[in-house]
Amino acid sequence: MGKDLAAVLTAHGVRPTKQRLAVYTYLLEHRTHPNADSIYQALVAKDPRFSRTTVYNSLHILADAGLIRELLLTAEEQHFDGGMEHHGHFYCTDCGAVLDVPFDADAWHPPSPTDCRITRTEVVQYGLCQKCQSKNL
Repeated sequence: MGKDLAAVLTAHGVRPTKQRLAVYTYLLEHRTHPNADSIYQALVAKDPRFSRTTVYNSLHILADAGLIRELLLTAEEQHFDGGMEHHGHFYCTDCGAVLDVPFDADAWHPPSPTDCRITRTEVVQYGLCQKCQSKNL
């Protein structure tokens, strides 16, 4: 899988360093919408040479190349998603869980400002997940 992912990064103009490949692989394998610190903790446990700065820089490079999504769900925290297929997200305002929400991107066309070129549309729903609803009864 490493060579295939290296080719994907290269095709998107990203130099496939060991660290970038590790961050990208982690996001593809862990569809939990982790934040940068969670990714760092997981990777440094396997290789203590990882730095937070390297993880943050890798995430931003991958996002800028269109390989991952940077989710700005709250003002305090960014999450990342390796799934680039069309989908939205649900953010639990109690526990912070982030869930994928399928939707038909072709059927949903929000209005856009005149003379603007849309490069990305995010659909995010906020509320209480099933677990939090149960505990708040």
